[in-house]
This record gives sequence, structure tokens and C-alpha cells, in this order.
Amino acid sequence: MQRKVASNLVWMLVERGLQVGAGIGIVAMLARGLGPEGFAHFQYAQAIVLIAASVGLICGAEVIVPRLVATASAWEQHRLLAHAFSLRVMGAALGYLLMCVFLLITRPPPETWITALLLGVSILLRESSGVVVAWMQAHTNNRPSTLFNLISLTAKVSLVAILFALGQHAAPVFAGAFAVEPIILALLLGLHYLSRVNFRKVALEAPLTLELFSGGVLFWASFMLMMGARRIDQLILQPSVALAEFSAYAATMQILDNYTAVATILAASVAPTYVYRKIDFASARTNVARIALGMGLAGLAGAVMIALGAHWIIHLLYGKEFASSVALLQFAALASTLLFVDVGLTLQQVYLRRPDWIAIKWALVLVVTVAFDMFAVPRYGVWGAIGGYALSNTVAVGFGLYLWWRSGRSPQSANQ
Repeated sequence: MQRKVASNLVWMLVERGLQVGAGIGIVAMLARGLGPEGFAHFQYAQAIVLIAASVGLICGAEVIVPRLVATASAWEQHRLLAHAFSLRVMGAALGYLLMCVFLLITRPPPETWITALLLGVSILLRESSGVVVAWMQAHTNNRPSTLFNLISLTAKVSLVAILFALGQHAAPVFAGAFAVEPIILALLLGLHYLSRVNFRKVALEAPLTLELFSGGVLFWASFMLMMGARRIDQLILQPSVALAEFSAYAATMQILDNYTAVATILAASVAPTYVYRKIDFASARTNVARIALGMGLAGLAGAVMIALGAHWIIHLLYGKEFASSVALLQFAALASTLLFVDVGLTLQQVYLRRPDWIAIKWALVLVVTVAFDMFAVPRYGVWGAIGGYALSNTVAVGFGLYLWWRSGRSPQSANQ
């Protein structure tokens, strides 16, 4: 069994590593192919889509997987997945609708809203089909999911590379290539599930639907608040600065998004053994502190390397047109160290099954980010947004440290 779990983890890490590498390559081709202004339109549209996509994260894996594991009957598992799927479809439709409403209200240029509508295909398909991934996780078999992700990712990378080689310069054209990925992934996941399960029509039951919704509502709120906190800066910044400046900031954040994804990989590697399997909370709490410190040091080492090589990184990935991103990247890279610490500290809230703490943290981070950016961005432009990024990371870590300290005051405080 341990060998199966280890193999499953390896597949997950390989997938994430390849996604990070492919993401860097795709962003480089987009920036060079679209130029600063086209890249700005694309990144602004992507920020809108990512925030809207969080609405489709209702009834996530943290709700489905434990219930699937506890359910032996294949039919009951299928019944559960059907209800979860219906909730995600409704959430995805609501997310896409809210995105369209935002576009109608703000009326961005056609290049932006067409790009957003195409990128938004992922809102409708990715999380809905993700119930099959949860089913695989419950059976400790992520290999098919990893292969399907890599197939769809390869298709996207290939299409983007072809468009780049053909000299395309329109953001909506590249967005069409992005839309192919979730379509292929949803088809592969659906076919895989239906070929292995005796498909039966399921009558949706209001009590079970409500139970699944209420069981995941705090996690859902946490995800929406987190995505809002991580992307609201771009929505505030874009109307306040020139497209070239916004493009420089977006380029910086793209590099750091790919870099900080390493924090999740590190946490997924060590958390099951050193935190989640600990019966004694005191041992788990101590290990959380050690992991957060270790991840912080690892994040700092990488951030220093990025800061020292910022000029080379920007020149290699984006070209000389993005030279203004160098200084932004140097400062923001150091601030990204705090994200590694935050991911480590969050393991305690996950261990204690306290999604309310996670939701409160992201709500606080979102409020602070909006308040700071609304003041600083009109005055200092991209540097105001960089300051907001550093402050939001500081608030997240500060809240995590407070919860860690509070949980050690008494045996009861951990669950209060």
C-alpha cells in the first residue's frame, strides 16, 4: 500500500513540475508573440477568468474524496459523484455568467473581452469534469489523471508554439488555443469514467445536494477569497496605468506564480507523513513550524537566485521590450518568500479541519489588498501594486503565525 501511495505522489509531482515548466514556456511565447500591449490584454482577461473560475470550485475534493473513501458501494459512489457534478456545473455556469456581467459593466476593448470569453471555456469544463479526478484520488490512482493532463497540456503547448511560429499577434487567437486544453481534458476524463463504471441515470436528491453544498461551503468561500486576493491587484491596476506598465507587472507575476507553485509541491510531499498522519496534535504542530521554517528558507534561496538573475530571466523569457519588469521582479521575488511560509503554516488549519480559519485569513488578505491598492496604485502605479503584493503576503503569514501561537496556549484552543 505504501508503494502505491508513493507512486501516486510521484505522478502528482511529475505532473505539477511539467505544468510549471510548460507554463513558463507558454508565457514566454505569449509575451514575445503578442508584445507588451497584446500581452496586457491577455493577462487582464486571464485575471478576470481566474477569479470567475473560483465560483466553480464548489464541492471540492476535500468534501468528495473522504466520502468516496468511506463508501464501498460503486453505485453509491456514482450517486455521490453525480450530485457533486451537478453542483459544479451550476457553480461553473454562475461563474461564467458573473464574468460576462463584469465584462458588460466594465466594457474593456474587444481584444480583452473576446479573449476572456474564450479562456472562460475552462470555467465551464475544468472543475465539472474534476469530479472524476476526485474519484481517482479516492482510489489512490492519479496516474490516468496525470496522463490526461499531460496530453491536453501538450496539445495547448503545441498549438501556442504553432501560432507563435506563424507570427500570430492577436490575443483571442492564442486564447482559442488555451480553450482546447479543457475540452480535451474533459473528454478524456469523461470517457475514462464511463468506460469503467456501470453508468446509470441518477435522480438528483435535494437533501444530498444540500448536504454536499453545506459540507463544502467554507472551502468554497476560501477558494473564492483566495483567488480574489491573488488577482484583484491586476483588476485594480489595469485601468490606472499604461498597457506597457501593466504588461510589465503581469509578466513579473507570471514568473512568480510559476515559482511559488513549488511551495505547493513541497507541502504535498511532506505533509502526509509529517503532519496529517500524526495523531498527537503537539507533534503535528511542531512539525508545521519546522516545515514552515524550512519552506521559508527554501523559498528565500530561490527568491535570491531569481532576484540576482532577474535581468537574464526577463531578457530570456520576454525580450528587451519587457526590460522594465527587471526591477519589479527583483523586489517581488523576495516578497514571494512569504508565500512559502504561508503554505507551510496552512498545513495546521488543514490538519485541524478548520476551513473557517482559512476563509477568515483570505478575507482579511483580500480586504487589506483592496484597501492598500486603491490608495497606492493611483499614486505609485505598478510599485503600489508590488507593495500591495508584499503586504498581502505579510498579512497571510502574520495570521498563520497567530493561529499557530494561539493553538499552543492550551489543548482546547486548537479547536476553538
